[in-house]
Amino acid sequence: MRRAPFRYALRHRTYLWLVDLDRLPVLPRPLRPLARFRAADHFTGRSSSIRAALDGFLAEQGVDLEGGRVTMLAHARVLGHVFNPLTVYWCENPDGTSRCVVAEVHNTYGGRHAYLLHPGETGTATTRKDFYVSPFFPVDGRYDMRLPPPGGRLRLSVRLERPGSPPFTATVHGTRREATVPALLRLAARHPWSTLAVSAAIRFHGIRLFLRGLPVQPRPARRSPESET
Repeated sequence: MRRAPFRYALRHRTYLWLVDLDRLPVLPRPLRPLARFRAADHFTGRSSSIRAALDGFLAEQGVDLEGGRVTMLAHARVLGHVFNPLTVYWCENPDGTSRCVVAEVHNTYGGRHAYLLHPGETGTATTRKDFYVSPFFPVDGRYDMRLPPPGGRLRLSVRLERPGSPPFTATVHGTRREATVPALLRLAARHPWSTLAVSAAIRFHGIRLFLRGLPVQPRPARRSPESET
């Protein structure tokens, strides 16, 4: 939801996967093009697994989960394409208590950046914005992220606060469903090329905003994946 210099809102229906990072689902061979999870799609893209990539990022921040469970919310790769504006990792200690949350952000220019968060009891954490996401916002301000552990219902929000500007808010709402083969086939039929549709929608609405006169902010020089994460 954008509130300035004019009000602009958009909605997009899709589906996400909520998975145990150590037990990623493997579909029957004929259905695998509908959902693949690849380490190359997260963090530096150079680790042997997504779990190894996450542990490497956490180690750089001085965090060791000691094998604790990690739950990931993300798009899977569908028909060879994937785009995750936001991937969330809920990280636990070995005893099952919450340790931290990692929010991994991707932009449409191929960049990635991860934020280490320590949410309070309400699931809310604040962090400085360090990554160019939208061409209509510079790299400044802070994020107020509400990322409570998902239950039967999912309600996440990311609010960008900038000096002298109204806030920009993005939300994700959803209902948890068991990932059965019939359910996946129904979703694939209802949302074909689901991840491609997400990136296409972002670009489409960006063009509309540009045509309405919203100024574009210069994009910083691209950094390497290692420096971005």
